[in-house]
Amino acid sequence: DVQLQASGGGLVQSGGSLRLSCTASGFSLAAYAIGWFRQAPGKEREDVACISSSDTSTYVTASVKGRFTISSDNAKNTAYLQMNNLKPEDTATYYCVGFTGSGYGCNAGVDDWGQGTQVTVSS
Repeated sequence: DVQLQASGGGLVQSGGSLRLSCTASGFSLAAYAIGWFRQAPGKEREDVACISSSDTSTYVTASVKGRFTISSDNAKNTAYLQMNNLKPEDTATYYCVGFTGSGYGCNAGVDDWGQGTQVTVSS
């Protein structure tokens, strides 16, 4: 069974930083991409970031570019989302996801979801 265990959310003031971690079991980050989606109350779910070791590709969505960085440690089968200069609009539930569906790298389908972790940024 695939499990995605996320941690690192919390409450931070605007301009602060948080680092999310996500440890995967049931699939290898050397073979499949991993990333984060987020969803704020009343808003659509947003694809935030992805990292793929198999083709050494990463992306972050435009609204967080320059502030968020995704990385991974394949030896620990863990991915990280470093979030700097956080803004109130970053407040959301963040979900770690595995791109384990059909397709390749960060273009593969998202078949696996972890439990959400809450990030709240106060102004």
